[in-house]
Amino acid sequence: MYGQGGFAFCKKALPLDFNLFLPASNIDTVTDPSIFENKAAVYYTLGCKLNFAETSAIGKVLAEYGIRKARTGEKADICVVNTCSVTELADKKCRQAIRRIGKQHPDAFMVVTGCYAQLKPEELSHIEGVDLVLGTEQKQDILQYIDNFAKRETGGAVIASAAKDIRTFSPSCSANDRTRHFLKVQDGCDYYCSYCTIPFARGRSRNGTIVSLTEQAREAARKGGKEIVLTGVNIGDFGKSTGESFIDLLRSLDETEGISRFRISSIEPNLITDEIIDFVAHSQRFAPHFHIPLQSGSDTVLSLMRRRYDTALFCRKIEKIKSVMPHAFIGVDVIVGTRGETDELFEETYRFIESLPVSRLHVFSYSERPGTQALEIAHTVDTKTKHARSQELLDISERKLQTFYESRIGQEAVVLFEHTHKDNLMYGFTENYIRTEAPYNASWVNKPRQVRLGGWNKDKTALVLTL
Repeated sequence: MYGQGGFAFCKKALPLDFNLFLPASNIDTVTDPSIFENKAAVYYTLGCKLNFAETSAIGKVLAEYGIRKARTGEKADICVVNTCSVTELADKKCRQAIRRIGKQHPDAFMVVTGCYAQLKPEELSHIEGVDLVLGTEQKQDILQYIDNFAKRETGGAVIASAAKDIRTFSPSCSANDRTRHFLKVQDGCDYYCSYCTIPFARGRSRNGTIVSLTEQAREAARKGGKEIVLTGVNIGDFGKSTGESFIDLLRSLDETEGISRFRISSIEPNLITDEIIDFVAHSQRFAPHFHIPLQSGSDTVLSLMRRRYDTALFCRKIEKIKSVMPHAFIGVDVIVGTRGETDELFEETYRFIESLPVSRLHVFSYSERPGTQALEIAHTVDTKTKHARSQELLDISERKLQTFYESRIGQEAVVLFEHTHKDNLMYGFTENYIRTEAPYNASWVNKPRQVRLGGWNKDKTALVLTL
């Protein structure tokens, strides 16, 4: 066995609830770091922006020990797959990705981590090519569990703690094309909604300190980043492990010189206070852009989901945002076809969403997850009905997005153009998340630019500029 910090690297797969502690005197330190020098790695991330930030952090750790990113077409020495398990489809995509990467890099040492790895480590350990499965608590200490790069002949080793023992907050900040950074400010969730496995995959709510997170934002600015998206599992719950508050984090970040704008990723409606809304409206750097999970527009279904708000509260939050920021972009998450969602209750959701002045919907079909309380609800919705309901809401979303974009035509805005370009065209986003298109100009990249918004581009995916 090899390990450090209370965990062990075992030469066989371990039970699902594996949580092994060894006396410190029995634990070896990591193998000679020289074995990592000039090794090549590939990284594959599935799921949310938080996963991407964490994969970036893993990559930085490996790079510090001499493990570089593999070049295009180069066979890797190590593969790291960061998985998602939000739906059954996500699980399937992860398994497919692992098998595909295994074929592309047959001699590479493969490490699988992420939410799927925490929830079903044994299942993943038996996929051909997998050498090591790391749980949530262990993912950032990946080097402590690799004693060499030798492929395993039978079954990957599993190292994972029980959900109740996931307590570490691992900082991470990833860069997307060097313009936008994703800063992890919080992890875990204490809400235990009836349909969700995230608390079991991520552990209890915890966060970094305001001082450390502000310094990470400054570091992103020093590297040329202009926009930072705050990510986490339940970011409005920030402060559980440090005794601080989300609004104080926002105030501190708002003073970060060099960053043009911050965006707040998904925040629960019961946690987006009037104080937060008013702060964003008058802040120096926070964008008028909100992503708020509704999940259902039926109070009956919200109760079955064990959500912590009703439609009246959600409506008040939307009205408050629009009263102080009429131009704000508001994205909304909705799940269709949950257990208990009858035709009548879906109609309630449809009518409620139709009445809201939101900008876009993110629509998901309900996927049953093992071990969740939702499985105790009797009424189920068939796949065909789920698809039909999803399409109805997507149609609403398309109409609302078109209306929102067209309401901004002729208005001035600040656009941050990104590095990527295609067919001599470049793209960027306004503060309120309107995608814009312009002829490519290298001098505009990663620099906030005041523009006037014109009409639609050819395929109606962005507004063109009137300079």
